[in-house]
Amino acid sequence: MIDVSKIAIVHDDLMRRGGAEQVALALHKTFPDAPIYTLCYQPELTYPEFKLADIRTSVFQKMVKTEKWMKLLFYPFGFWAMRLLKVRGYDKVILSSTYASKYANIEEGTKIINYCHNPFRLVWYPESYPEVKEASFIKKLLYNIVISRLRSIDYKYSRKSDLTIVNSKVVQKRIEEIYGLTNAPVVNPPVNLENFIPIEKGAKSDNYLVVSRFEYYKRVDLVIDTFNALNLPLVIIGNGTLKAELMARANKNIIFKHNLSKEELLEEYARAKALIFPQEEDFGITPLEANASGTPVIAYGRGGVTETMIPLNQQEMNRNATAVFFDEQNTKSLTEAIMHFINNEKHFEEEVLVLNASKFSIDSFSNSIISWVNDV
Repeated sequence: MIDVSKIAIVHDDLMRRGGAEQVALALHKTFPDAPIYTLCYQPELTYPEFKLADIRTSVFQKMVKTEKWMKLLFYPFGFWAMRLLKVRGYDKVILSSTYASKYANIEEGTKIINYCHNPFRLVWYPESYPEVKEASFIKKLLYNIVISRLRSIDYKYSRKSDLTIVNSKVVQKRIEEIYGLTNAPVVNPPVNLENFIPIEKGAKSDNYLVVSRFEYYKRVDLVIDTFNALNLPLVIIGNGTLKAELMARANKNIIFKHNLSKEELLEEYARAKALIFPQEEDFGITPLEANASGTPVIAYGRGGVTETMIPLNQQEMNRNATAVFFDEQNTKSLTEAIMHFINNEKHFEEEVLVLNASKFSIDSFSNSIISWVNDV
């Protein structure tokens, strides 16, 4: 083991409940005495377990109270707030990074370990944002100027770490292409397996489930359009900038829920017929949470799910399947996958699903992280 009093954690922001924040929690559990430095923190917007941690925020904390304004004002105000956030007196600093933590003002001579969730999406994949893709000529020109500047900064700071760890092979390939960083070790994000308990047999509902933030690239709109047409019961749990638009789009067979207690969320996972996962993610924790609850997954077959899920083979109905994949992000492809799942639901076995999730435990994550931190 290492002297955790000499370690600090720097996470982008604590303004939401997402996969990156779950990793930050796992890092906190691995190094419980390490303070967490971050751009800004609103306890009611993220996981309650952070209330037990030593959270140290930048001056940006005084400027923004919501995720929306944090994003709007990040450049240049949030960037400079991170540059003013001094991280001093540590032997090693662990970054939990997508877009902000890498800019923290870390004392020279400190060893830096960057756990990279994904390259900065807005900077390197701007067309995945409708604000950029559908912008007018003048707006797009302004976006491109800002993105070009941020791209140069992001490239520079992403190469300053002594070690970069990635959450999946997908991200490993991306950082090699974007930053020129080769052979980055992969440490998959963990699932808190103690939280998820399969429901007793026969107690499953007819509801399908989506658990997601309501952002464009999450493609919740695709699921709504498909279930509007199929008229199957769907529960959508989440929040985000597209909430009003998505709720207006849905028919009466679709129910929205948010601000659920931990127990209520776990019950929704366990009672669901299947989790629908329509987006391409670098890793994706929710499919594993569904498996841990004894629930199979219907997923877009790109990105991290190809590393964590075992698809039901169309020709040979394998008994170790955990998911059904669809090939294209459109209603036709998703509908075909749902029909395939309905016709072959009997092939999904609870024990197999739970065993698949068990490979991604917090203990496994912590042991791998400690080993890599020790090596730096």
